[in-house]
Amino acid sequence: MRHTTTKLKAALSGLTLVAAAALPMASTPATAVPTAPAISAEATAAAKPVPTLGYSTQALRTLPIDFQYQQTGYWCGPAATRIALSARISPPSQQQLANELPTTTNGTDWIGQVTRVLDNHLGTGWYETKEMPNDPPTQAQRDLLWRDVTLDIDNNYPIVANIVAPAGNHPPGYPNYTIYHYFTVIGYDSSDMTVLIADPAGFAPTATYWLTFNQLATLIPPKGYSA
Repeated sequence: MRHTTTKLKAALSGLTLVAAAALPMASTPATAVPTAPAISAEATAAAKPVPTLGYSTQALRTLPIDFQYQQTGYWCGPAATRIALSARISPPSQQQLANELPTTTNGTDWIGQVTRVLDNHLGTGWYETKEMPNDPPTQAQRDLLWRDVTLDIDNNYPIVANIVAPAGNHPPGYPNYTIYHYFTVIGYDSSDMTVLIADPAGFAPTATYWLTFNQLATLIPPKGYSA
């Protein structure tokens, strides 16, 4: 029987180690790092805290108002008009404004009716009807809308907007079908191009909320606004 010397054992052990070192190591599977879903600009705006109304900075301005939800399913026009008037005067009731516009069970037909009632109650010619027939709006229409928002809010005149919100382009909380509606723009923040909305519908969880200016511009066509 042949004996393996200690020296030979050591040599064989060395070969084993070398062979093992030459074999490729099993790769460790990479752990996928989950990526957070992209948050849209609209969702970011909707989650933005609303300051105390009347608060202003160099970039941000909001107007104090007397808010009321619309008292019938078709009085969004009177309610939005009342909100706008409340920034400057003690406003009439929704019923009185519904009579003056006039508003029927089909709603308020045209933004020009709102313009007339606003000017009549304020005794000024400040408000004008601005049509936005192009969908999507032109750059000139967008530029005019932003100018109107900032100019009006800076002078304590809220804007009343007549909107058409189709499924897929909704303010927060709206049901998933096309909504024809009036709401009031009562503030802006130029640092992130958002606008503050006072919405009498009651769809959103709060009476006031932020929208991106871009979304506002896409909601108004083919209607218009009083500014």
